[in-house]
Amino acid sequence: MADNKQTIFSQGERETLHKVLAARRDMRHFVSGTSVSPEVMERLFAAAHMAPSVGLMQPWRFIRVQNDQLREDIARLVGEEIKTTANKVGPRKSEFLKLKLEGVRTCAQLVAVVLAPDDGTLLGRRTLPQEMALCSAACAIENMWLAARAENIGLGWVSLFDPQKLGALLHCPKEALPIALLCIGPVQEFYEKPMLVQEGWRDEKPLVGMLFEDRWPIEGETQ
Repeated sequence: MADNKQTIFSQGERETLHKVLAARRDMRHFVSGTSVSPEVMERLFAAAHMAPSVGLMQPWRFIRVQNDQLREDIARLVGEEIKTTANKVGPRKSEFLKLKLEGVRTCAQLVAVVLAPDDGTLLGRRTLPQEMALCSAACAIENMWLAARAENIGLGWVSLFDPQKLGALLHCPKEALPIALLCIGPVQEFYEKPMLVQEGWRDEKPLVGMLFEDRWPIEGETQ
């Protein structure tokens, strides 16, 4: 007979989960010359692979960047996009350039996350095929993010790159789409607040303004 016993979590375990959620940060500053053990990386990838996916399509693919020259090529690609974005932010250009928006060169481990070519999964994504693939991969990244925080190491999601150029560097199939560069490794300390809040770039919005009932509110109306 199958064992139908379900896992029941204690109050302490629930509090730990919410503590990890609250402590997660998008890290950009890493300690140079450090490493992450194979055992920890294995746990991070295992956590990512436990993520939910629409239609069980599991569209995520992870490419570990081990070659120094490849890492440098990727860093230059990110640098190009940082310059392009800086020219698009108008009067805040100088502020933007002061932000450290990547840790590609200094992180201990660099991982590219790529959406695999569409496998034709229809269940749950007929009307939103690309969106549901992207959401599924994002769930895997979030799992990895939380697992990294629980290991007391930093993880930063870099999206400043041209996906076609990155795909070419990584020899991805034409139908695949790079969506993230994950910078992983030890940090001196975790930001007390999200970095963009800490640096005065943007303020967080409260949940109360994002939670509605029954319908989207009319402009000016409060719920």
